[in-house]
Amino acid sequence: MELKYTYFYCPKDVESRYELLVFDGNNHPFLPLTEHYHDCIGRIGKSSAISYLQCLLPFFSWLDEYSNYQGERVKWDCTPQAIRVAIEEYLMNEMACKVRQKDLFRFVNRSNKSPITVSRFLSALKSFYKSLIYLKQYPYANPLIDSHAILNEYEQTEGVREGKPRMPKVAGTEDAITHRRLTDSYFKLINEEWQPEIIGDIHLPYQVYQAGKKVNWSLREMVIARMLFETGARASEVIELTIGDYRSRKSFQEASTFNKGSHGKRVKFLRFSKDTVKLLMRYINLDRKQYDELQRHFDTLPNEAPIFLTEIGTPFTYEAWYYHWDKAMKECEMKLNPHKTRHWFVTSRLRAIYQTSNTEAEVKQKKNELIKYIKWKDEETLKVYEHYFDEESHRKAHDGMLESMAEKEKAYLEQKKSRQKKKPSLTVLENNFDDMEVDDEIKELLDGLE
Repeated sequence: MELKYTYFYCPKDVESRYELLVFDGNNHPFLPLTEHYHDCIGRIGKSSAISYLQCLLPFFSWLDEYSNYQGERVKWDCTPQAIRVAIEEYLMNEMACKVRQKDLFRFVNRSNKSPITVSRFLSALKSFYKSLIYLKQYPYANPLIDSHAILNEYEQTEGVREGKPRMPKVAGTEDAITHRRLTDSYFKLINEEWQPEIIGDIHLPYQVYQAGKKVNWSLREMVIARMLFETGARASEVIELTIGDYRSRKSFQEASTFNKGSHGKRVKFLRFSKDTVKLLMRYINLDRKQYDELQRHFDTLPNEAPIFLTEIGTPFTYEAWYYHWDKAMKECEMKLNPHKTRHWFVTSRLRAIYQTSNTEAEVKQKKNELIKYIKWKDEETLKVYEHYFDEESHRKAHDGMLESMAEKEKAYLEQKKSRQKKKPSLTVLENNFDDMEVDDEIKELLDGLE
């Protein structure tokens, strides 16, 4: 399917309320997606907003060309029923999913031909209608939300007091809710529980650095790649660093940055190696300086200045950086999403924790420090990584047991061969108890054995 919807960033010399414009198949500005993008960046990061947009463009292109509801093309502002029919058809025909009806909603199952973006597509579409409803441009309820599921859950969570709402958890008067909340989505993706990717190759960073050298990465791309592997940060959290973020920390090996959902507020810090510090300062004072409009070095740059610049002196963006990353990965035939650097970091840190800790208390303390550093909202995330190490420990212990069994089997067979060579002989010893003083009961027993 040809992608007809596209987007462009606003040129630097043009004043506009939009930093990005989406265009439809006729090259006309398409404001619904444009408005959605700008509404998103007020709630989530720009990289996430772009990711949503990239998932939606093919769907809107498909709507104009192939959708059908009661003999007519489906438009984005049609009724929820028409939108749902179109989405279901798109999931089955374009994303190779299996969709089946369940009560008043739909179960969606990915096949081996389905792209990995199915979940993101559904989330993006739900977000789109949420934005357009908020902006009063879509007059119906969100087609991606199952209102019946919300109603049923509300009815099931009634408190112990008849006709009264549940007391808060801290009150301690209500039984705990043990059932898992069912998603309110109309299209419920099954067998799709998120699992972080465990990457255990200790040489992965150096393979990436070599890939970058092959496609002539500049010092800027190399510094960013090193910081991703050394800090466990998301790409946008590194790319959008400012000079002030670096100056705000006492240690020259650290920088403050934002977190997912913090709306730009600096709520965590990144820590990197001394070698990366040297490369970073070299970039700022040499490479960056030549693109800075005032040719400033680190000491004279203002705090609000971005650390990373494009060749035309504008702030470096995730999209511009990803071009260089993707080029290196394709050149070396590596299928490596940038976010996997974060998984690699967590896996490596956990391995080091288990290798260097002497007690369970020490392991627990270091894991809590890692959770705080990464800024995970849900501590349960770490358990998936720990499960990986539990399996590794089991493999090592099991291999040890198997080796021990093999050695014992070999010893047994050798001993058996040795016994077969010697003919067994029975020696009878005749004992004379006449000269010994023997207890009467024992003597009687011995006599009975003759």
